[in-house]
Amino acid sequence: MRDPIAKRVSGMKSSGIRKFFDIVSEMPDAISLGVGEPDFDTPWHIRDEGIYSLERGQTFYTSNSGLMELRSEICRFTRSHYNADYDPATETLITVGGSEAIDIGLRAMLEPGDEVIIPEPSYVSYVPCTIMAGGEPVILSLKEENEFRLTASELEEAITPRTKILILPFPNNPTGAIMERSDLEGIARLCIEHDIFVMSDEIYAALTYKGEHVTIASLPGMKERTILINGFSKAYAMTGWRLGYACGPKEIIGQMTKLHQYCIMCAPTISQYAAVEALKHGDRDVEEMREAYNERRRFLLHEFERMELNCFEPYGAFYVFPSIKEFGMPSDDFCTELLRAKKVAVVPGTAFGDCGEGFVRISYAYSIESLKEALGRIEEYITELRNK
Repeated sequence: MRDPIAKRVSGMKSSGIRKFFDIVSEMPDAISLGVGEPDFDTPWHIRDEGIYSLERGQTFYTSNSGLMELRSEICRFTRSHYNADYDPATETLITVGGSEAIDIGLRAMLEPGDEVIIPEPSYVSYVPCTIMAGGEPVILSLKEENEFRLTASELEEAITPRTKILILPFPNNPTGAIMERSDLEGIARLCIEHDIFVMSDEIYAALTYKGEHVTIASLPGMKERTILINGFSKAYAMTGWRLGYACGPKEIIGQMTKLHQYCIMCAPTISQYAAVEALKHGDRDVEEMREAYNERRRFLLHEFERMELNCFEPYGAFYVFPSIKEFGMPSDDFCTELLRAKKVAVVPGTAFGDCGEGFVRISYAYSIESLKEALGRIEEYITELRNK
């Protein structure tokens, strides 16, 4: 019998995040700090709108692009919050999470052999989605001494005549790094100079703890070459509602919509009605959750300093990325032994790219009580390692 599996699929590694999540789910008394999912419930007024849409029988397909009311609210939001102005009819598409937008955006834009620059450490989907779209991933390793920001000089070194897309994953998962306006201006200059498109994954934009988030799409000359991706999972604690969106040039959004028609049809209708409510009346919810995350962020950094565990200060998302290089262990071994010995799950940095070796990702999308208990166990573990 011939091999039924495509080599481009069998050659992909499984997610390093899910590996530890699956183990900890079968381990009593274990604490998981590994999954990037808010511990908050979706705010009640948003849930109520979803319930009400069911009661009204609003369970039919929407248009392929999504509810016009939702697309209009998204455009109002991007204009008022990020100074990025889009047409809801032609430049906005509702997707099944930000992940679908990444997938169909790359498939709509790439020809075989086109290069996609992917800064790492970063979200696990960029490389496989590039490969499935026929592109060539070009990994750009971010550096701790730069706070894991992408610099213009690093980008310039990675550009070739085949470069078509730069993925801009900020605020960053797993590092928590952000890009400020001054950082983005140098990146924008190079993208315009070399005619490069940008896929800006801004799913954590609302969770920024230093100044205001700036989207590269708002810079001069960049709206026409940027696909802005965002969603509702992180900011509004709506992970299970599976709703995201893409904004960008109508030529690209039109082709993404075509792919979306064939593989998805439309995003979940109930989720779309709930998302309208989130955008209209959810700013206070986001602010309250951001304040809670910031408190946890500061707590973790204080505890790491007390433990003398090196960690740069992250200013976005809800992750910290401490260094474990002092222990001389591969990140995967460190996390495996921590889980076995102390029943605490964190994610090896290598799950987000080879340059993540020597680091681990810890999510603080958990209660202060859980974080305190977990950090106590982590301190015991690293003390034992230091005393060996």
